Amino acid sequence: MGTWGRAREQAGVLSLQPTAAMPLPRPWSPVPIFDCGEPLLELPPQLLRLGPHPYVSLGAPYGAGASPFRLRSGVIERLLRADRALRADSHQPCRLAVFDAWRPVAVQGFMVAHATAEECRRRGITPDGADPALMAELRREVARFWAEPSLDPATPPPHSTGAAVDLTLAEPDGRPLAMGGAIDAIGAVSEPAHYAAAAMADPCSEAALWHQRRERMGAAMAAAGFARHPNEWWHFSHGDQLWAWQRGEPRAHYGRYGVEAGEDSGGRAEGGGSGRGGQ
Repeated sequence: MGTWGRAREQAGVLSLQPTAAMPLPRPWSPVPIFDCGEPLLELPPQLLRLGPHPYVSLGAPYGAGASPFRLRSGVIERLLRADRALRADSHQPCRLAVFDAWRPVAVQGFMVAHATAEECRRRGITPDGADPALMAELRREVARFWAEPSLDPATPPPHSTGAAVDLTLAEPDGRPLAMGGAIDAIGAVSEPAHYAAAAMADPCSEAALWHQRRERMGAAMAAAGFARHPNEWWHFSHGDQLWAWQRGEPRAHYGRYGVEAGEDSGGRAEGGGSGRGGQ
């Protein structure tokens, strides 16, 4: 049994095969990829990591010696720039805290299955024998937050490129700040501007504080050259298809990085030519 099969078994025996119920490609899917060949590097000690890593703890199949706390070298440089800017704020200094970074496609498949199983449990749905329309709606909602685990080099899940990072804000001493919703939460609460209306209605409310923090992190990341995922307050990328689409760039700079199916975990970059890709 391959790594995807084991992932499905561990996460609820849910199929990862494309079906008619799966969503259409995202608007950034047609962006072509021409990989620049930058290496995938371990995050430097200046960047705070949140641990234990949640997907590793679940048993996600990273492979021997593989670390989720890696990104392309140019992405790391920009992340350090955003972190320095937040730390240098004399009024309210804070820092970035990295939740997740590079994610092999096998791990993406494992986590899609896990997220789908968790959403089924949350809604009280038994996948076997469930109403097909209900399951189709559930899968569409999960797909708003979890990319299809595509092995096609033209359609890489963003985290597989080493260009995407999930993060939050923390106090200078490393204590994470409340942002009004958990990373990976499925639902409207995860949209970056979810608390905007509440913040306007009551600027002194807790919702206003959460909105301010989301906006502050977004501004620091944007100034460093990142694009934010429209459905996820925590997800930022530089150089991938979503980034290129948001900025009107003609191509993405990063394709899938890494090797699958038991090859050397050192990895390599893939890409070139036109293609489609999901989030």
